[in-house]
Amino acid sequence: MANSKYEYVKSYEVEDEVFLPNLIVVRIDGRDFQRFSEVQEFEKPNDEVALNLMNSCAISVSEAFPDVVFSYGFSDEYSFVFKRTSKFYQRRASKVGTIIVSFFTSAYVTKWREFFPHKELMYPPSFHARVIRCASEEVLQSYLLWRQNNCHTNNLHNTCLWELIKSGMTESEALDLLKDSSKEEKNDLLYRKCDINYQKLHSMFRQGSCILKVEVFAVVKHNENGSPVKRLRRKSSIVHSKNIAERRFWNKHAHLQKELGCFTKDIGKVEPDYIRSFQHEDKLIPSTWVVIRIDGCHFHRFSEVHEFVKPNDEQAINLMNSCAVAVLKEFQDLVFSYGVSDEYSFVLKKDSQFYQRQASEMVSVIVSFFTSMYVMKWKDFFPQKELKYPPYFDGRAVCYPSYEILRDYLSWRQVDCHINNQYNTCFWELVKSGKRKSEAQLVLKGTQTGDKEKLLNQFGIEYNKLPVMFRHGSSAFWDKEDTTRIHENEECNGNSGKRVIVEHCNIIEPTFWDAHPTILSG
Repeated sequence: MANSKYEYVKSYEVEDEVFLPNLIVVRIDGRDFQRFSEVQEFEKPNDEVALNLMNSCAISVSEAFPDVVFSYGFSDEYSFVFKRTSKFYQRRASKVGTIIVSFFTSAYVTKWREFFPHKELMYPPSFHARVIRCASEEVLQSYLLWRQNNCHTNNLHNTCLWELIKSGMTESEALDLLKDSSKEEKNDLLYRKCDINYQKLHSMFRQGSCILKVEVFAVVKHNENGSPVKRLRRKSSIVHSKNIAERRFWNKHAHLQKELGCFTKDIGKVEPDYIRSFQHEDKLIPSTWVVIRIDGCHFHRFSEVHEFVKPNDEQAINLMNSCAVAVLKEFQDLVFSYGVSDEYSFVLKKDSQFYQRQASEMVSVIVSFFTSMYVMKWKDFFPQKELKYPPYFDGRAVCYPSYEILRDYLSWRQVDCHINNQYNTCFWELVKSGKRKSEAQLVLKGTQTGDKEKLLNQFGIEYNKLPVMFRHGSSAFWDKEDTTRIHENEECNGNSGKRVIVEHCNIIEPTFWDAHPTILSG
């Protein structure tokens, strides 16, 4: 397909490969899960069903992505460790992190009803994600010790806190009593005041959960006489261990040694420099326009499995648009978005301090929230279709230094919309006429816009009269001017009287921006 004059904007995309021999760890944690757990009325200090849901989602991640060889989680967080030689998405940090958090989010919403059959999901849960680079097995060992120590410390504190609250104390009184108390004092408090032996509490609460892949014989087919044929396969299982960073635990699992390496010695504490490196975050350039673009992963297959109309499924596009509107309303530093097919670009205001401009935080929460909305809204747009497996997206953030270059980026996406839509419309008309897909591709090879228009005329189609949403894509943005008008695709923001509206218009021409001068005024 032809390139456009706007292609140069791709040069602003920065490579973020995690170079070998670094080990890749993706850590996700719930966004504002304290509020989420209160709204959903989780049991305190630990809701066993909620933790089982987290574990089930982690198993789904492990099974969907074979490069994930070990996982560890507690409360609302999980860490996924990739095998040393992984080439997953060319080891690009933004891709790796957002794909994992999006799939996990999708699984969480999809599985909710299975674990909470009598609880409605009150609002879309979402997660943060960041990629941790571990330069050696020793660094990975320190990372795992750090996370499990966090599990121990937090669970002991929360167990004491909620037992004190249940005994009649206010939360502030309980926190004052626990302030600066040692581990021994907390254990003594539980035993003396609450008759609780902390070491006898559920190991999942105290130690967290590991997802390991163990080799089992599984039936892969049956012989003609009906006898099963078994093959050795890896299956994910949940393990609870007192110390996941000790040599004895790590080195007794041969596949961990093979894929990640051995721990040569036991460690008692985590070096502060390591902790700082685990918490380090690259920030995006200040005073630049940040665009966060998300794309559906393997949506070609997803659209076939779910029998989307070709070349454009209006309901599927409306679902994407509805999710984009929800994202704009949730994160009000976003001032404009543009979408086509299975992708959406979100523009933050130029002076935004959204998550202190920390790239992984910004991208992951938007991708996760969008994914959550997509699954939750599925039945609104496809009431007769079951969601057969979790959809997921990837994302990245790109900085553009000027208003003009930002405009060129948006123009590039709309030109791509036109090129792809015209090609796909021709392609599927040829297929519907009886040609094989390979034959349709040969017919279209090397054709220009005019050639495709003539071809469509042969099918009685005038391209410029096709629905404008298919030809121009969709723009969702805050309407800051005429808030009294009624728009067929508008959604109100009850706090301010502003509206997020969806329009299908030519954003390449200056007339659109002249008509909406305040959209990118930030």
